[in-house]
Amino acid sequence: MCGRYASTRGPQELAPLFNVPDVPVRETLAPSWNVAPTDEVWAVLERAPRGEDGDGPVERALRPLRWGLVPSWAKDPKVGARMINARVETVHEKPAFRRAFTRHRCLLPADGFYEWEQVKDPGTGKVRKQPYFIHPEDDRVMALAGLYAYWRDRTVQQDDDPAAWLMTCTIITTEATDAAGRVHPRMPLALTPEHYDAWLDPAHQDADELRALLDQPAGGHLDARPVSTAVNSVRNNGPQLLDELIS
Repeated sequence: MCGRYASTRGPQELAPLFNVPDVPVRETLAPSWNVAPTDEVWAVLERAPRGEDGDGPVERALRPLRWGLVPSWAKDPKVGARMINARVETVHEKPAFRRAFTRHRCLLPADGFYEWEQVKDPGTGKVRKQPYFIHPEDDRVMALAGLYAYWRDRTVQQDDDPAAWLMTCTIITTEATDAAGRVHPRMPLALTPEHYDAWLDPAHQDADELRALLDQPAGGHLDARPVSTAVNSVRNNGPQLLDELIS
């Protein structure tokens, strides 16, 4: 799975990387070295402008979404905390994800992600979880493959009230390889720049073709370094979380 990641680049840097024409000026998120489920995260997506009934020209945008997908049919948004990941093997079939996979795909920019390895403490003999930060060797931004969904809060009467709608997202994962595979059996999937357009295009709905676009982050050229267990707590944040743990 992918349960934590780092995302420190702001809109001014992300917009040109993903060919987003307009940089958000009113919406902003603080850099985070410890993004956790239910946090708001930057997402790149394409959709028709509001009020176009889905028939207007799609526009690429950079939007903050809440991590943890809440399907439109969910009764309670709390279910999103359990839907932070979607397995690539079944994402096109599962009721919670299949509509989003067909029509609502996004990219989630990341600096890298965390995974935990079970290791035996030589001092105590007890098994503990050692966190690793896994990132591209060249430190380029990762475009994690994601899905997004709209959820209507029925306690808000007016459709045009911003509070009536919650936009959430999930990260698609696969079996881990290379550096990530030595730490944890699952890892997020990513896209390379030449596949951004096809992935984000809501008119592109062939499941097999879409899955073929997905790739290992950084083409498998990843580095994994042990970091402090401080990342285990969502209360901790800051660049020191990425410092290599010296044994």
